[in-house]
Amino acid sequence: MPDQPFVLPEFYLPYPARLNPHLDRAREHSKAWARELDIIDVPQHGTVIWTEHDLDSHDYALLCAYTHPDAGAEELDLITDWYVWVFYFDDHFLELYKRTGDIDSARGYLDRLELFMPAEGEITATPENPVERGLADLWNRTVPHRSAGWRRRFVESTKALLDESLWELANINEGRLANPIEYVEMRRKVGGAPWSANLVEHSVHAEVPDAIAASRPMEVLRDCFADSVHLRNDLFSYQREVQDEGELSNGVLVFEKFLGLGTQQAADAVNDLITSRLHQFEHTALTEVPALFDDPLSEKHCLSEKHCVDPAARAATFAYVKGLQDWQSGGHEWHLRSSRYMNEGALAARGGPELGGAADLGMSAARIFASVLATAPQRLRAHSSTPFRAVDVPRPSVDVPFPLRLSPHLDACRVRNVDWARRTGILDGVVWDERKLRAADLPLCAAGIHPDATADGLDVTSDWLTWGTYADDYYPAVFGATRDLAGAKAATLRLSAFMPVDGSPMPAPSTALEAGLADLWPRTTAELAPENRRAVRRAVETMTSSWLWELANQAQNRIPDPIDYLEMRRRTFGSDLTMSLSRFSHGRAVPPALYRTRPVQAIEHTATDVACLINDLYSYRKEIQYEGELHNAVLVVRNFLDCPEERAFQVVTDLVHARAAEFEHAAAIELPTLFRDYAIEPEVQEMLLEYVQEFRDWMAGILNWHEKVGRYTEPELGYHPTPVPVFGGPNGIGTSSLRISSLLPAGH
Repeated sequence: MPDQPFVLPEFYLPYPARLNPHLDRAREHSKAWARELDIIDVPQHGTVIWTEHDLDSHDYALLCAYTHPDAGAEELDLITDWYVWVFYFDDHFLELYKRTGDIDSARGYLDRLELFMPAEGEITATPENPVERGLADLWNRTVPHRSAGWRRRFVESTKALLDESLWELANINEGRLANPIEYVEMRRKVGGAPWSANLVEHSVHAEVPDAIAASRPMEVLRDCFADSVHLRNDLFSYQREVQDEGELSNGVLVFEKFLGLGTQQAADAVNDLITSRLHQFEHTALTEVPALFDDPLSEKHCLSEKHCVDPAARAATFAYVKGLQDWQSGGHEWHLRSSRYMNEGALAARGGPELGGAADLGMSAARIFASVLATAPQRLRAHSSTPFRAVDVPRPSVDVPFPLRLSPHLDACRVRNVDWARRTGILDGVVWDERKLRAADLPLCAAGIHPDATADGLDVTSDWLTWGTYADDYYPAVFGATRDLAGAKAATLRLSAFMPVDGSPMPAPSTALEAGLADLWPRTTAELAPENRRAVRRAVETMTSSWLWELANQAQNRIPDPIDYLEMRRRTFGSDLTMSLSRFSHGRAVPPALYRTRPVQAIEHTATDVACLINDLYSYRKEIQYEGELHNAVLVVRNFLDCPEERAFQVVTDLVHARAAEFEHAAAIELPTLFRDYAIEPEVQEMLLEYVQEFRDWMAGILNWHEKVGRYTEPELGYHPTPVPVFGGPNGIGTSSLRISSLLPAGH
């Protein structure tokens, strides 16, 4: 084995590691179980995947004893068997398919595994290899004890863990390295940490209530956990994966190539991202999870009339949070000891191989203090932004490889848009006047992103954009300057009354925002079925509630974690709403399951990110210097990398181009493969190809608007109808509604 390619960085270790007392029993049991299933010392297609020595030196029982310190003896045996199985699957897939590049056989192999994990009913298929035998045994020992909601989540995470191995294999065959955004998204699936989070629920006998499992706080906790686990693993496994196996799915390698860093610098940057994700985990657990339980904005999650989550379910939720913390600290301890990883000298460097005794807890506490102290500058930097500081950055140089098309109805739409804004009260003379509206020129944006719309359809698109852009200025002017989060929440909650699903009457609008939404709702949803109206309303609520997240960060002067920022940016951009409206325009020809496939999701996410990041580049000076804003990708990157403004600007520009290239790869390579592998009907193929073209028009139209609109030019930056103080607010709502109506059916 060559010398280590980098020195392991100093990790943020905020929780003490504890060792389960049933470790020895789990070691004995897991070896007997592995031998019974032919996992050790039995060739598979002529290749021995693991010897007994391999199993002993990897020591998965130690991993589970550290990551599940409070599990009972039988539970620890079961959890250990699961981890023996999942690591064996990983190495089995490597030897038989990754090394050979046999993607067709790999696909058939993975398809069969679905037979052994039914959400309901019994397994009827006969297992033919150790992976199938192990999965069948573990499924029958685990799933019957859990609720329907947990079983559904576990099926999804297990299936993602298995299926996304094809993404890794396809990248190896193409010699293709993912960009950082793509990598983090896909690593969550193929890395298995969401699957591990499900097993945490099982081991502590504390399921997350199904009613809140899909809420933002719980998703953030799970994703922060997953990202921290996976990136930590990438640091320890870089030598084996990159230098020995030729693997391309490693965060250190991704950072090396994308950011142009040396290996040590890339490893340090990955470690900084781990720290950032753990800080985000703590912030969410302490501030967002408690607020979730009684939040009226989350009333759709409520379990009773009085409380969104009852006391027992709250206790289960916090037990789950503690279980994720135990996994983080325990997983680190195991990586320091397992022969599977690059860890030479790591234990000695920190003072010894303690295993969790009383004295060792004292050493652990000392390490925690040192760890918190070492990472304090990164935490403090996130709260140290200086608002309204002068910035001097060059005009963005962005290119997207999609031709621009403009609607022929643009000029007439401009006239009607001014009339609509005046009629709904948006030209209030306080937040906006006609000059502000004309400088924004939202009809130009509508004409580019919806070039084939009828005149009426273009009006709807343009009016949605106007409503959202006005909200971009309204929220900071009305709520941001005074940090009136309660008022913002009440106003946001009231907006839902102007989106009746069943056609019930609306209340009388009291603001221009309400009047605009009251006008747009029937024009947008009149021809939709009730279930589709419900989906549109849910998507609008996702967008409007995300504005509150921005206001909360602004009140705390907190620059977001980079991953959380990007994922919330999609919500502030209204992407859920756009997806819903576009899918409805395609009728029932496209099965809903196809929208959940990797190629289609890649197309949606990359197009959204291109638009979000373009807006951040063009609006950077406006937001930072004139609005005191925190929610801009350039600022987020600058804070994370602790780099000059120019460097952050270039990194964001590179991300735009990388995501556009990924969009084209998904459309040109992955989508045709999906058509072939799933025998998609020609009519459905045509609909999905139209969907892709709509996104191309959308990205081209958004870039054109940013290049030509007056909103971000010097004459308009300091202009305001009256001297109303502005202190940040929901950034990019000026383009959050770009997503809203860009893909509306013609004629709406």
